[in-house]
Amino acid sequence: MTNAKATIVLSSNAVFTGLHDHPIPASIAIAGSQIIAVGTESDIQPWIGSETAVYNFGDQLIMPGFHDFHLHVMIGSLFKDSVNLFHAHSEEEAVELVRQFAESRPNDEWIIGTSWDSSHWESNRLPHRSSLDRVFPDRPVYLPHYEGHFSWVNSKALEMLKIDHQTENPPFGEIAKDENGEPTGILYEQASQLVANVAFQLSKEKSSQLLRDFLSYAASVGVTSVNDLYAMGKDRLLENFALFKEFDEKNELTARIHVFPALNGEFDRVKEFRDSYRSSRLQIAGLKQFVDGVVTGHTAYMLEPYSDRPETRGETTFPAETLKKWIVDADAEGFRIRLHALGDGAVRLALDAYEEAQRTNGTADARHAIEHIEVIHPEDIPRIHELGVIASMQPEHLAAAERSMYVARIGSERETYTFPLRSIQAAGATLALGSDFPVVPLEPMLEIFRAVTRIDSSGQEESVWNPQERITLAEALRAYTLHSAYGNAREHELGTLEPGKLADVVVLDTNLFAIPEKEIKDAKVLLTIVDGKIVHKADTVSTNPPLL
Repeated sequence: MTNAKATIVLSSNAVFTGLHDHPIPASIAIAGSQIIAVGTESDIQPWIGSETAVYNFGDQLIMPGFHDFHLHVMIGSLFKDSVNLFHAHSEEEAVELVRQFAESRPNDEWIIGTSWDSSHWESNRLPHRSSLDRVFPDRPVYLPHYEGHFSWVNSKALEMLKIDHQTENPPFGEIAKDENGEPTGILYEQASQLVANVAFQLSKEKSSQLLRDFLSYAASVGVTSVNDLYAMGKDRLLENFALFKEFDEKNELTARIHVFPALNGEFDRVKEFRDSYRSSRLQIAGLKQFVDGVVTGHTAYMLEPYSDRPETRGETTFPAETLKKWIVDADAEGFRIRLHALGDGAVRLALDAYEEAQRTNGTADARHAIEHIEVIHPEDIPRIHELGVIASMQPEHLAAAERSMYVARIGSERETYTFPLRSIQAAGATLALGSDFPVVPLEPMLEIFRAVTRIDSSGQEESVWNPQERITLAEALRAYTLHSAYGNAREHELGTLEPGKLADVVVLDTNLFAIPEKEIKDAKVLLTIVDGKIVHKADTVSTNPPLL
């Protein structure tokens, strides 16, 4: 009998360790921050002492903690604290929701809302600043579209930014104007970012509260590790890193945060952060940049013109040669690189850049990734594996997008290669899943449900988008745990339930493998453990007396 005793023991008839395709009956012993044993109840018995907290979950699923491979911590928390317009059915209904929210926040200088989508509206046309102006003549309003790549603002916001009929478009941005040359209130890409840079100025107190709210939310949905990818402002994410570091040093981080600041050719500051502070819960894990925008806004970069706007195929955020140089240089500095690439042209450019980095710097275990890959040319699918690139994808996006609108943008031929989870995985590439919170909620169950069913925006069970691209439940769970850990070079300590690994564990209220697929999205988290400590526990969970 061992002398050491476990602090926590978890048992269930359904334990998904990540090592098999199906759950097994097992017990897990945890001591300190680590899993010290996995086995039968009799195997674990010697680890149980008088102080051990013993939990028996019957047929409920125990699994590794979810590792979200792509999200935005602070902007997500800010948007969650704002008015959500996703379910508005018209421009007028959206304005009314914003009005009600604004009344509850009389002291906020900026009124911020998110997630409107005019493709779901009865009019099916973009909104105008005038509808906001009628209700908000004197308070600036900033309403990013659900994908975050363009926004709807009122005249007061334009006035504060000194944007008028004479203002020229910024690089990789557009100020939409009417036939008279007046701004309509729709701002694309970097034009929208100009407003965000002002509207998102947060106090230290506000930022701290948003981070606490995010950590609580993450724990409640079983997310134990996240990748926070650069989303706004050149230095904003490094400023956030200082706040994350403060929380980490106070032992208040209840999720591991892997930070990816902007890839922009400047390395001194991020190297200093990367090399000077690297804890188990917080680290600079690489660099991220945008290659293009989004299909819905016609800003994703395509190999061929858009089907509904044949005069454009989108554009790249920066000149291709600039992006390639940044990538080659960052690869030489040992940074893992993450590239936002939605369109098939952007995906090809990202792969070409990674290939050039290998030719220049040599082949190494770089674990670079491409984010989203919503549309891809079939010739590029095998290249992802051949170049050792990780496919970072978010299945819920295929339902967040209104399908008929999306297909109208790209046409039926390219539709075959939209959100190609199965094809990429079958070609041998590593698939890592995440949410892109706040584009969609942080809940992993939504992503898992969508990956295995591919039910589209209609929500109807019979309306499946590219059913050949479905993956299995086990594959989806591994992609959301082990493969994400691999993407951060942490598969030796995270992602599966094995002795010696860090004790990041989640318990669900049902066995996902034993229920109809349509019920997966409704599963709830009963218990979340990070570093061997319980960070979330449902009221229904109680310990069992130790079996001494």
